[in-house]
Amino acid sequence: MKQLSDNDIEQMKDKDFHPDDYAIRRCVRAELKLSQRIPDAPAPVPERFILDLHHKTEDQAWDEIMRLATSGVRRATIITGASGILHQKFPQWATESILAPYIISSTPINNGSFDVRFRRIRDAHKT
Repeated sequence: MKQLSDNDIEQMKDKDFHPDDYAIRRCVRAELKLSQRIPDAPAPVPERFILDLHHKTEDQAWDEIMRLATSGVRRATIITGASGILHQKFPQWATESILAPYIISSTPINNGSFDVRFRRIRDAHKT
């Protein structure tokens, strides 16, 4: 284990000192050679995302939209293209399918994309 230096002790005297508990636990577990590994910290979820569905089949588009809806992203621009089945299907999916509870609002931006606001999903990054 790391030995504390004089600098470390001085930092601990500061009222704003917050030790990195996660790193300390990982080091202790590694030294004790415990069999259960502490998982890596989850990646941060972006606040806004752009999903381009050009050249996607209906099934591929559905899978990607559901993954996005359950990822914890709060807002997205979903590009369906101006014509084609996805441009017709997305508004139906957003209001009449199992996707609907995840969506707060879906507003057309132009003839080929939608601005979508998703509901907050608690513990979306935990699996």
